[in-house]
Amino acid sequence: MLGVALLGCGRIAIRHAELLSKGEIEGAKLVCVCDIIKERAKEFGEKYAVPYFYSLEEMMQQCGVQIDIVSILTPSGEHAHNTLEIAPYRKHIIVEKPMALTLEDADAMIKACDEYRIKLFVVKQNRYNLPVQKLREALEAGRFGKLVMGSVRVRWCRNQDYYNQAKWRGTWAMDGGVFTNQASHHIDLLEWMLGDVESVFAKSRTALSQIEAEDTGIALVKFSNGALGVIEATTATRPKDLEGSISILGEYGSVEIGGFAVNQIVHWNFTTPLASDDEVMQKFSVNPPNVYGFGHKEYYLHVVDAILHNKKALVDGLEGRKSLELIIAMYESIETGKEVFLKFHPQKCKLGHKE
Repeated sequence: MLGVALLGCGRIAIRHAELLSKGEIEGAKLVCVCDIIKERAKEFGEKYAVPYFYSLEEMMQQCGVQIDIVSILTPSGEHAHNTLEIAPYRKHIIVEKPMALTLEDADAMIKACDEYRIKLFVVKQNRYNLPVQKLREALEAGRFGKLVMGSVRVRWCRNQDYYNQAKWRGTWAMDGGVFTNQASHHIDLLEWMLGDVESVFAKSRTALSQIEAEDTGIALVKFSNGALGVIEATTATRPKDLEGSISILGEYGSVEIGGFAVNQIVHWNFTTPLASDDEVMQKFSVNPPNVYGFGHKEYYLHVVDAILHNKKALVDGLEGRKSLELIIAMYESIETGKEVFLKFHPQKCKLGHKE
């Protein structure tokens, strides 16, 4: 049984704690929690009946022998610092998206985990949504033929109250905007399906929210295989969430996965149908109960399997870095007004930089 500690007891930590404390993750359990906000740590510890701490050092001193994995659920701008703090303790690390806000920080995280011979898992739970898994299977089976175009749409509602919950939200130094936060999962899926990116051109605006970063943006992506991509993302949908979707179009087929969390197959069309296609549509046209989908549970089960059997992580540091690099390239394009070709060295991107 692997012991999991949660570093950070904010909004997303509830999802992790619920899974780990109720026996839903075979092979792992919640052993302790930590947050620098004392009231929050105490509330979490008491709610889930585990020890709670106010500093990482204190947690490791008193509970370290029980800890095999630390899940980093702190503000995005703290992820790199937290990873570098934890690595010397030789505990495996799960880090929520985005893994970091700069490529330098991401590289430092990867290097530290390699040096201490621990695994680094970047949370991209939507890869485990069953409709997404079916899409990936069809792609790997060659059912699409030549890839033509892919698009993702994130049309969600985050009003000012959401951003006011914490001072770091929507800031360049600690969070970024809709591209970095809400759409990072969808950008990851687009790259996972269509492959390496050659270039990107992006535009954004802050339409309705009073934040530093963008709440609305679009990007045009060219992939190395010639396919084109479109990224559309906003938290300015009103009055409620509309969709989180991905569409893949190819020479021999087209698939759209919609719902509000990339979790509902809307279209599943191929020029050469299979007997299983009808079953796919029947089974995977149902929404999960919340915006996080079913993926966190499957993600934790994958982490347990990878650690116990020394398998490669589906989204390790290098894989998590890919979508971060694309997001940073999008911000670079926004600031320069130019198409940005990967690989590149950011010059104008504001993300992760403290003034």
